[in-house]
Amino acid sequence: MNPATRTLVLAALAAALLGACGESAKSTAVTPHEINHGTSCSLDGMLLSDYPGPKAQIHFAGQDEPEYFCDTVEMFNVYLNPEQVRTVRGLFVQDMAKADWNEPHGHWVDARQAFYVQGSSQRGSMGPTLASFASRADAEQFAAKHGGKVYAFGEITPDMAVLDGGAVHDSTM
Repeated sequence: MNPATRTLVLAALAAALLGACGESAKSTAVTPHEINHGTSCSLDGMLLSDYPGPKAQIHFAGQDEPEYFCDTVEMFNVYLNPEQVRTVRGLFVQDMAKADWNEPHGHWVDARQAFYVQGSSQRGSMGPTLASFASRADAEQFAAKHGGKVYAFGEITPDMAVLDGGAVHDSTM
């Protein structure tokens, strides 16, 4: 085979392999799963549909089904846990600008692209929550109405994702 033919064959082979890789990546893309009346929280077994506020799900490598959380604080607690060693394939939260606060269904967005309001008057299933939104503008509008401060995903820290339901800071107890 002459050098020109060899180069052409190698280029065609490389293009075919790259095309196959692209197809493989598309077919393994992680998409959010919808919750139903029997979907329970991975941490405490609570039924997600029984409680208000944003829900979350983490898709781990090697698991067919995601782990569900009845509150975004729980998702962040698991995700930001320093002992967490499982590979995360996808993180999803609900866009509360579109989902009904009291009965949230659907409207899943990539948690890493979302914005969160901490310290609002709205409560989730575990008390104080991190209200999730697809856009900063919607998060700011929510904060203006219900109080709180807007954060991007990367600004959420482990101390903002404590699972005490606000009890540590409740002076009425």
